Amino acid sequence: MPRPLLIASPLILLALAACEPVPGGGAPSGPTSAAPEAVAAIAAPYQDLSRVRWRSEDGCYWYTHDGPVETTELPVRTSAGNPICTRPRP
Repeated sequence: MPRPLLIASPLILLALAACEPVPGGGAPSGPTSAAPEAVAAIAAPYQDLSRVRWRSEDGCYWYTHDGPVETTELPVRTSAGNPICTRPRP
């Protein structure tokens, strides 16, 4: 491997790692609301249920998690770790 290529490879990787994130954190857009009472009653306590959305694609409830680095959508889960859905997963 020629010497300039050895130096260029790490620089290319560094440049790619410094890409700017997409505005909105890549989280899906759409209406959110507080979780329905039935969902809140069985949801594990560590989840933010103030911004919950129901997805028609899978029939499950998802919440917006604001982490220290990014915002992401996570499935609302019971204390046992099961996702809360309105119909069985296919």
